[in-house]
Amino acid sequence: MKKIILNIFFLFLFSFSFAQEKGQVFKDGEWLKYRMHYGLINAGYATVDLAAVHENKKEVYHIVAKGWTTGITGWFFKVNDDYQTWLYKDTMKPYHFRRRVDEGGHIISRDVYFDQEAKKALVKDHKKKIEKTVSIDNVQDMISAFYYLRNNDMSTIKVHDELKLNMFFDYETFGFKMRYLGEDTIKTKFGKIKCLKFRPLVQSGRVFKADESLTVWISADKNKIPIRIQADLSVGSLKADLDQFKGLANPFNIIFDN
Repeated sequence: MKKIILNIFFLFLFSFSFAQEKGQVFKDGEWLKYRMHYGLINAGYATVDLAAVHENKKEVYHIVAKGWTTGITGWFFKVNDDYQTWLYKDTMKPYHFRRRVDEGGHIISRDVYFDQEAKKALVKDHKKKIEKTVSIDNVQDMISAFYYLRNNDMSTIKVHDELKLNMFFDYETFGFKMRYLGEDTIKTKFGKIKCLKFRPLVQSGRVFKADESLTVWISADKNKIPIRIQADLSVGSLKADLDQFKGLANPFNIIFDN
């Protein structure tokens, strides 16, 4: 169970945040930190850091996402994950994705180089010393999707509408979709926050209770950042809550009680 905690967080948090109709959604220096907890147990933390840089004479976003276990969870199963992506600012498509994973001694060291125009991706597995070229078509990686979708217009979305995306992970592309459930106001450490509520459609089995066991709350302001993720697992409920933030492009709308 502990092994999937950060994997769930990265797969669903970094893949699903949505855009405002007008204006800048995010900017250089945006930084988000999340606390993951399993019941009363503090399971770990994750951060997402955005920097605007220049590379190959183009404007590029370099995003670094890190996650690690802590406390009791870290004693039994230590996790230290580092995900990075580079995407062109004009197209919001990635050209390099880096994955460095250490989960209880299970090591993954892999780079993916995307050629979106040629519809090919070169996957380099450094641990296994394997290189493989696979076909792609308009794909996002786990991290770039977070920002790509924030930069799209969803002003006409309606309850029960499904949003779809081509996600590239490891050596293959898979279709991912999530359903819009409507607006919801939730309590957080910062105060009450009005959110847009979504449910990713996932496969049931060893980890999940049912086909729809994940819920994501996105701030209903111009930033559109994930506020909470709740995963109903076969052995309990896991939550990831926004813990700290800085460098937001727009005001963070918090509802304070009178």
